[in-house]
Amino acid sequence: MSAVAGLRWWIVGASSGLGRALALEMARAGAEVIASARSADALAALAGEDARIAPLPLDVTDPRSVAEAAARIGAPDGVIYAAGAYEPMRAQDWRLGVAEAVAEVNFIGALTVLSHVVPGMAERGAGRVVLIGSLAGFRGLPGAIGYGASKAALMHLAENLRADLAGSGVTVQQVNPGFIRTRLTARNDFHMPQIMTPEEAARRTLAAIRSGRFSTSFPAPFAWLFTLGRFAPLPLFHALFGGGAKASGRADRKEKKG
Repeated sequence: MSAVAGLRWWIVGASSGLGRALALEMARAGAEVIASARSADALAALAGEDARIAPLPLDVTDPRSVAEAAARIGAPDGVIYAAGAYEPMRAQDWRLGVAEAVAEVNFIGALTVLSHVVPGMAERGAGRVVLIGSLAGFRGLPGAIGYGASKAALMHLAENLRADLAGSGVTVQQVNPGFIRTRLTARNDFHMPQIMTPEEAARRTLAAIRSGRFSTSFPAPFAWLFTLGRFAPLPLFHALFGGGAKASGRADRKEKKG
C-alpha cells in the first residue's frame, strides 16, 4: 500500500520552509494535503499552487484552535508535525520568554495536535505519525537554549509513540534534518555545513516516509557527526562546535583573574 498517493495527510507547519515544500512534494506525489499554519494568506498562496492542497489555518499554541481544526479534518491517514520556532540564544544571553515560546511551538504544540489524532489512529489500527526533529536534538549544543531541548523532547516523544504503538498498525517516524535555508536559519551568524534548500529537504523527507524507517537523519556525512557523536565524550563533542571544554576553560580563567 502506498504511504502517500491517495491518502489524506495533515501537515502542520506548512506555510514556509520544509513544511511548505513538503506539502507541494506530497501533493505532486498524489496525496490529498491539508496544510495548516498560522498565516491564512501564506496557506492560500500555497493552495493556489496545487489543487490537492487544502488550507486550514490554526495556531498550535492555542488548544481551541487546534481542536477546531482537528474536528474539521476528522480522521487523516497521516499527520506530519513540521511546525518550528527558532531563536539562537546562549545561556549568557538568556532572554525571558524566548525559550518558552520556542518550546511551545516545537514540542507542546505537537502534544496538542497529536492528542486529537493518535487515539483515533490507535483505535482504527491504521495511520502514520511523522515528527520533524533536528540534528540539534541529539546532544546539547552551544547557542541552542530552547531550540535544542525542544527538538530533543520531540524526538523522545517519537520513541515513546513507537514503543506504545508497535504492532498496532500505526507507523511512527522521526525525520531529523540538518541546516535548511529558511528565514529562521538566516539568523545564524556561523557557517552551516551542507545547508539544504527546503525543496531538497522535502525530497529527502518524502523518501524517508516511503522507506518506513523509524528514524532518518540527513544530510550525510554531516548527520554522522551527530548520530555517532551521541557515543563520544561530551567535552569532545562540544569542542567540535567551539563550546564545552574550551568555553569552560575561558570561564575558569576569567574567574581566576577576578
